[in-house]
Amino acid sequence: MVLGAILNPINSSMIAVALVPIGVALGAPAAQTAWLVSGLYLATAIGQPVVGRLVDLYGPRRLFLAGAVLVGVGGLVGALAPSIGVLVLARVLIGLGTCSGYPAAMTLIRGEAGRTGRDSPAAVLTVLAVSTQTVAVIGPTLGGFLIGLGGWRATFTVNVPLALACLVLGVLHLPRAAPSGRHRAGDVVRAVDPVGIALFVAALVTLLLFLTHLSADLWWLPVLAALAGAGLVVWELRVPEPFLDLRLLGGNLPLLATYARSLLAAVTSYALLYGYTQWLEQGRGLSPQVAGLVLLPVFGAGLVVSTITGRREEIRGKLLVGAVGQVVLAGLLLLVQPQSAFWFLLLLGVVAGVPQGLNNLANQNAVYRQADAGRLGSSAGLMRTFFYLGAITASAASGIVFRDGATTTGMHELALVMLAAAVVFLVLTLADRSLRRVAHPESDQLPT
Repeated sequence: MVLGAILNPINSSMIAVALVPIGVALGAPAAQTAWLVSGLYLATAIGQPVVGRLVDLYGPRRLFLAGAVLVGVGGLVGALAPSIGVLVLARVLIGLGTCSGYPAAMTLIRGEAGRTGRDSPAAVLTVLAVSTQTVAVIGPTLGGFLIGLGGWRATFTVNVPLALACLVLGVLHLPRAAPSGRHRAGDVVRAVDPVGIALFVAALVTLLLFLTHLSADLWWLPVLAALAGAGLVVWELRVPEPFLDLRLLGGNLPLLATYARSLLAAVTSYALLYGYTQWLEQGRGLSPQVAGLVLLPVFGAGLVVSTITGRREEIRGKLLVGAVGQVVLAGLLLLVQPQSAFWFLLLLGVVAGVPQGLNNLANQNAVYRQADAGRLGSSAGLMRTFFYLGAITASAASGIVFRDGATTTGMHELALVMLAAAVVFLVLTLADRSLRRVAHPESDQLPT
């Protein structure tokens, strides 16, 4: 479960230090290499709830194995890509392939809780959260190491052995799902709701394209997104088996609040991951390898915080501390200068690790408790969609403030964006009284 779940964050973060070498090698400007980030985000933001719904209907094993195959194919295509266009295609394949790991893991955990009668999976959820959160932080470090070892193509090639490992472990250990009784084409179509998926894709793609290329000339994109969204609402309220059960979501305001917090947390964490990394290379003058190493304290602090707090399913307290940590982080980023001492950069990473280790863990636990048991896969996938909406927002903000390069002024402007997201996150957490009622039983020991 862990190996499948980390494929997405590791591919999201490794590319941060590979964009410049790729652009140089393939003669691609920054506007084109940016699609290596946007392509994977679009694929995962759309694919997560779709694959999550399929996991709900047909079990995690099939989707997990199919996703692993796609990741391996995408890695091979990227390793051999002759142009930036083919490389973007590889990233889309990898993004679609990684969509199954997290929903499958959440569904398997819920299934084991039901099978064993031990509805206290805090330890396992902590392991899952730590792996997905902190591996994103060490991704730039790993990417810098791979680039030094075998060039930028190694950041794609590494997906091949990872995918093979997922296939072997999945075949050997993942349980086979009970027959669903929906093998006829008509039954599958009704269960999957292709019209709902198409409208969801249309709304999300047009919105994300606008966010990644903010321009007054593209005013028609949010208009199309609104029309597709309205059509999605009308359709999903009419069909008997909707892709997105809007009635269920509309009656579950705590879950919607958790999705909003996931989006806001991603704005801060990905602004740090991409914006701060670029500033370290251009504004501070560090190499990709050293810039990746500077982010290691984020990983270390996040790992320690998650490990210490993860055994208890306390949600509200983690979110409040994480929100304050985000505010402090944004304030420290307002102080960075080209001559900032190296110890200050490391201290900043330690502070960043606190919300990194708390927010996503708490939001994950909240979804596990708040989502309908029969739709946990799609609910978990939809949380990741909101998370990547935040990531795309951070990417768009970075592109705007760094339009003339990753300058210190631009870094300070990005810090203000992070500060705004952190304050809204804090207010939303304080106002959400439902968090006090979320069950947080004592956690059991990690199963062996």
